[in-house]
Amino acid sequence: MKLSFLANIGLFSLAAGIALPNPAPKGHEYHPPGLFDSRSPCPGLNAMANHGYLPHSGKNIDIEAVRSGVAAAYNYESHVFDPAFEAAVNFKLTTTGNASTFNLADLAKHDTIEFDGSLSRNDFFFGDDNHFNPLIWWTTAERLGLHKPVLTEQDKYVTVETAAEARAARVKDAKLVNPTFNASAGQIGGSPATTALYLTTLWDDKAGAARKSWIRSFFEEERIPYLEGYSAATQSQKTSDFVFGLIGRINSVPV
Repeated sequence: MKLSFLANIGLFSLAAGIALPNPAPKGHEYHPPGLFDSRSPCPGLNAMANHGYLPHSGKNIDIEAVRSGVAAAYNYESHVFDPAFEAAVNFKLTTTGNASTFNLADLAKHDTIEFDGSLSRNDFFFGDDNHFNPLIWWTTAERLGLHKPVLTEQDKYVTVETAAEARAARVKDAKLVNPTFNASAGQIGGSPATTALYLTTLWDDKAGAARKSWIRSFFEEERIPYLEGYSAATQSQKTSDFVFGLIGRINSVPV
């Protein structure tokens, strides 16, 4: 069943609904990373680099690049991610030789910005906490219902409640198999926050939820889902207040 899912990701994408394709803006076409490009545990940042909203190399990124990138790619207020950038600086994660810049792979340092129980990465204990792990993602996709047939309008979306339950289940899985699982303050706060961030990034204002087809391309290809109808300009500007509101909703879901 797992192999069938992985082999047919593209087929499920075709069944996502009838959203009209929306080509990427000129100059921001999708280009997967090359052999020597740097990428992070965060699919949102990686997608930005793959579309040229950050340097495609994923290297020597400064705060102005992050600010302009998140605004242009996802219609966030430009300063929303300043605290995350400052955390990377404060944790001394950078390997660029310049404290005011970082490479995307620098964010994989365990239990700083990265933590156990990722939705799409394996835990540090198992050797690679940076790269997309299809088997880990399969468990998340199953719980989100990403590869179920689309029979109704509701079937096209992931609600906050479903996302919260999938996040909690993934953390429970990690605790069961990882003898060094670290339930640090960063993990406890960061896990709901990462779910809130992907929901916010892919939020459909009209539905009050995130489109499944957008989530698939975002995680599985680290591609902004223009071809599935995504357009940042058609959604409300994304604010830190909205993100914190979603975190509160996620934490309030009984799991």
